[in-house]
Amino acid sequence: MSLDPDRALQAAVLACLRADSSVSALLDGRIHDEPPASPAYPYVTIGRTETRPWGGLNGEGVEHAVTLTCVSRFGGAEEAKAVVAAMRAALHGAELTLTDHRLVNLRATYSDVFRGSDWRSTFGVLRVRAVTEPL
Repeated sequence: MSLDPDRALQAAVLACLRADSSVSALLDGRIHDEPPASPAYPYVTIGRTETRPWGGLNGEGVEHAVTLTCVSRFGGAEEAKAVVAAMRAALHGAELTLTDHRLVNLRATYSDVFRGSDWRSTFGVLRVRAVTEPL
């Protein structure tokens, strides 16, 4: 089945994070497409994904901005910062294999760690920029 570039990139990002030993040590596989109903903490979800056309070599490229969010209840920012750092190290410059597409580049462009309004949760946000082209 042919995947559109958004789904192909998401699948590759999830596979990369799940395969990374540093990320796995912190999350133990708790990387989700949507927040779980009964979560174990910490966990990561793929959030907002923005896409726009990118000229590239053949004029059919796509620029992606993917937001990954860590939710922690550790009791401070340390755990969320560690998860964001591990995801950044795993993804920044990674050479991912995408179904039906080629990854031109992948860069971590933004991160933020902040306390939630409930004062129990700490959020860590990592945004990555990717450019893909069809094969």
